[in-house]
Amino acid sequence: MSTATTPSVRSPASSDRSPFISWLAVISIMLGIFSIVTTEILPIGLLTSIGSSFTISDGMAGLMMTMPGFLAAVSAPVVTVATGRIDRRVMLGVFVLLLALANFLAAAASSYWLVLISRVMVGVTIGGFWSIGAGLAGQLVPAKSVGRATSVIFSAVPLGSVLGVPLGTFIGDIAGWRTAFLVMGGFTLAVLVLLLAVVPPLPSDQATRLHVLGSTLRRTNTRFALVMTFLVVLAHFGTYTYITPFLEQITHAGSGLITVYLLVYGAAGIAGNFLGGSTVGLFPRSTFATAAALIAASTLLLPVLGRSDAGAVALLVLWGVAYGAVPVCSQAWFSRAADSPEASSVLFTASFQATISLGALAGGAVLDRSSPSTVMVLGGLTAVFVVLVAWVHRAGRFT
Repeated sequence: MSTATTPSVRSPASSDRSPFISWLAVISIMLGIFSIVTTEILPIGLLTSIGSSFTISDGMAGLMMTMPGFLAAVSAPVVTVATGRIDRRVMLGVFVLLLALANFLAAAASSYWLVLISRVMVGVTIGGFWSIGAGLAGQLVPAKSVGRATSVIFSAVPLGSVLGVPLGTFIGDIAGWRTAFLVMGGFTLAVLVLLLAVVPPLPSDQATRLHVLGSTLRRTNTRFALVMTFLVVLAHFGTYTYITPFLEQITHAGSGLITVYLLVYGAAGIAGNFLGGSTVGLFPRSTFATAAALIAASTLLLPVLGRSDAGAVALLVLWGVAYGAVPVCSQAWFSRAADSPEASSVLFTASFQATISLGALAGGAVLDRSSPSTVMVLGGLTAVFVVLVAWVHRAGRFT
């Protein structure tokens, strides 16, 4: 996700590298992003248990979601520029190692502030790895396979988003929240070994520039993409970050049932990703608006229907399908608005990550002053504005 207008490295996808090794390199990038996404959202399912360990409120514990997003939003463009001439393989390895160390620090933390320091490390990794790794498909495989390789890399986003929380919750229920971070750290080290073994040297020939990013920001469709992404991610993470307290206090579900519910949500999210991906190409505006409308409906109805197990599960399925389509919708809008894929990726990452932080922070502030039901209602109302923005885009007859 560099901001250069063209790839700054020569493609090593030549005859001396077998297709198998080339695709293993693509998979290693995908697994790196999967590790990052999973680590970032891991605290959602462990929020209550982590808060109890350090005797802090759920809202205060939500800072674990706020810290990485803000750091990632800043580090995405900054790291891209600062490391523009350094071998991309070296930088990828550095960031994966930093992620593993962050997980181990969280697992061994003796105070909540050490946990927050580990989340700062996660944030730097998110911005740095994404700014480099997500745009490398053209450097790893032949030109005819770049589209498919890019799809494989981006599949890590929905997989990490929808599977990270339930898997982390499951491990946390069995062996404690520290074990969940420990397991994630071990997995990340395995990804590092694979990445260093199969990704070829990727020397950079040019320093990355930011002027393309500025010109992209001045486009009308880019601004619509920013507004819609901001609102829908704010609505989602302002509510989903605190879904565990809601299920505990309103649905009165036990920890075992919560894990099952989140797994159901995750499965629905994977389905939503494929559904959104199959329709966003033809109907980008309608697909984005529909996903936001379903998120609004789910969160607004949860305080009413979510008091029963059946109602909570049904709405989580609807919510999962809706949010599963959001990343692909947002990324598609940014890609169509920009001439440079790299510039669109930086904007996508920075806007998404910054809003994750704002959502978690806003939801935590509301939760500490009211109730989980109020958080859901306010999040639902925020998602409604996405539908209104999509209508304005249609009324303005923007292509």
